[in-house]
Amino acid sequence: MRKRNVLIAGVLVFSMVLAACGGAATTVAPTAVPTSAPVATSMPVATTMPAATSTPEVTATTAMTPTMAAATETPMATEAMTATQATTTTTSTASGTVALLLPETKTTRYETADRPDFEAKFKELCPSCQIIYSNANQDANTQLSQAEAALTNGAQVLVLDPVDSAAAGSIADKAKAAGVPVIAYDRLILNSDGVNYYISFDNEEVGKLQAQSLVDKLTQMGVANPTIVMINGSPTDNNASLFKAGAHSVFDPLVSAGKLTIAKEYDTPDWSPDQAQNEMQQALTALGNKVDGVYCANDGTASGAIAAMKAAGLSPLPPVTGQDAELAGIQRILAGEQYMTVYKAIKPEAEAAAQLAFDLLTKTAVPASMTNGKTVNNGTIDVPSVLLTPVAVTKDNVNSTVVADGFWTTAQICTADYASACKDAGLTQ
Repeated sequence: MRKRNVLIAGVLVFSMVLAACGGAATTVAPTAVPTSAPVATSMPVATTMPAATSTPEVTATTAMTPTMAAATETPMATEAMTATQATTTTTSTASGTVALLLPETKTTRYETADRPDFEAKFKELCPSCQIIYSNANQDANTQLSQAEAALTNGAQVLVLDPVDSAAAGSIADKAKAAGVPVIAYDRLILNSDGVNYYISFDNEEVGKLQAQSLVDKLTQMGVANPTIVMINGSPTDNNASLFKAGAHSVFDPLVSAGKLTIAKEYDTPDWSPDQAQNEMQQALTALGNKVDGVYCANDGTASGAIAAMKAAGLSPLPPVTGQDAELAGIQRILAGEQYMTVYKAIKPEAEAAAQLAFDLLTKTAVPASMTNGKTVNNGTIDVPSVLLTPVAVTKDNVNSTVVADGFWTTAQICTADYASACKDAGLTQ
């Protein structure tokens, strides 16, 4: 009995110790299980580019911290413009969620420039806000699913660069029905009254710059009645149709006057460099390799056309146009393989989009100076528009444009393979 009393007393003492320490029970916090479309929280969540699937993963995240932005952002242009002059730099205590929906990765600018520039500026404006980011990898159905997921996850503004300008009208309609404003970024969204703003470049002017640069170069070379090939962009991209229209406004009068021949012309699905190479191979076969110049709508299609001509043994290469001032495009220009590109200062475009998104999120009046009264008709309404100015870049002004603006540095351009070309062009590190 005495042993039993001692045992009971021991148990009572042990229980009292546990109670005093608060150690009656220990609960292990459950591990959160990620879902395909997580709800935005105030906690920053790292993002990765979603794969193109029918039900893409859409990740909610706060915009990058300044440290993250500094580590990942490629130096971009600092072109002065009215839109950036109108922006607000005061840090806000606002909160909310916006979605940035980009179209593809074949054009390098989206992941290396547009996304980090937008995120950095938006983070500066609204540190407590969330960004839902998705890239559709050139699939319109994927982009629709991503937009629907963003709306479901509480996006209060959509910044949408459409894969298919016409198909994206249904996204804008859904957003309007949900009371969510839409910014058409870089490419116009067609046939919807749900588009609140459009920010891009004067895209017909881009086509004019490309075409006039090619005509001027052929004239300088003394080529009479030149024969050219046109390799346009994707038929589902409204910008491609504007580039094409701008180019034809230069070429067609010359064609009518018998001073230029457009021997072959192609629209290039998905802006694919591989498809552009196939198109150029077909043209060379049909024309017996007799081509005086090549109009290419961007640097990616230019790379494909140049690859086809080099494979066919053309030397020297005829002048070739491009667009986007991609690093590889600038290097080809310095090496004499590509004649020109069109430089579009992406940083002010992305930052103006971030400012617009912030203003719409916080219901702040957008300054009239942002658009200067400009509109672009999308087939349904006149959309208030911020239209920036493109610049033609050749070997002669690489240093005073993309390098001077910090879009690319000489260290990035002048790798070992291009050191001699850089020296010839006066680019020094």
